[in-house]
Amino acid sequence: MRVLSGIQPSGKLHIGNYFGMMKPALALQQEHQVYLFIANYHALTTVHDASIMRQGTLDVALDFLACGLDSQKTVFYRQSDVPEITELTWLLSVATPMGLLERCHSYKDKLAKGIAASHALFTYPVLMTADILAVQSEIVPVGKDQKQHLEVARDIAIKFNGQYKEVFKIPEPMIQEEVAVVPGVDGQKMSKSYDNTIEIFGSKKQTRKTIMRIVTDSKTLEEPKDPDTCNVFALYKLFANPEECEKLESRYRAGGMGYGDAKKELVAKFEEHFAPMRKRREELANNIDYVESVLQDGAARAKEVIMPTLAAARNAVGLE
Repeated sequence: MRVLSGIQPSGKLHIGNYFGMMKPALALQQEHQVYLFIANYHALTTVHDASIMRQGTLDVALDFLACGLDSQKTVFYRQSDVPEITELTWLLSVATPMGLLERCHSYKDKLAKGIAASHALFTYPVLMTADILAVQSEIVPVGKDQKQHLEVARDIAIKFNGQYKEVFKIPEPMIQEEVAVVPGVDGQKMSKSYDNTIEIFGSKKQTRKTIMRIVTDSKTLEEPKDPDTCNVFALYKLFANPEECEKLESRYRAGGMGYGDAKKELVAKFEEHFAPMRKRREELANNIDYVESVLQDGAARAKEVIMPTLAAARNAVGLE
């Protein structure tokens, strides 16, 4: 099955991104035909500094390759290297009802977070639809909170196919039921918007410092503690095996262990998990030409599917 997923280069990737999107996407490349793109057109709605955009885009490429993306199995590309997507966006916008966009909660949510209103922010779902339909994606992994995004894409595809002629496959959602909400250092969902993240590839010193400031309750060292309500333990479970989790859980419930000790255990598991990837990332950062070649090859492979799709859409509306 053909699967599409993308991520914005709007800040340093963190472990919420890793467990919520990256790791599941990388697992899919073993069984599916995966198209994975760096959504830098989308990021323009919030990133208005060119140097930050360039560096963020490179960082995403480095992070994914370091974390195990296989460029032979996965078509990995920068959105901006495939300008055909923006033309398709316009063709789809002709068939997009205003009411559909006005009902999208993502626009309202972003305004509530202080992001300036713009045409791009409002029509973001149409560009997202073009990303999905351009490669004739059959499956799109989404969390429960993102299901509306795919429903919009399906509605636009159906409307276009009915208004003109059938060009696009109707994508199906792959609801990621098992992906847990990754808590940030303040206990809220980990998000760049809340400034509560733990970066995947921050320095060891920075990572330790960030983990050590995870919010906990005020129980003393001697008191028993509840691992089920502890942000530190919730993060530890993401890295540890069942036996290790059971052992630390027992220490929580027995008392005599401070949260500082639990945080040190988390630091150790974090470093153990990401150490090989950190080494790989350092190697890739010293070979940017290779990274660029992967992205260019990915764009060329993506265009093999996208250009016929665009041609069919142009023909359907009467431009060819």
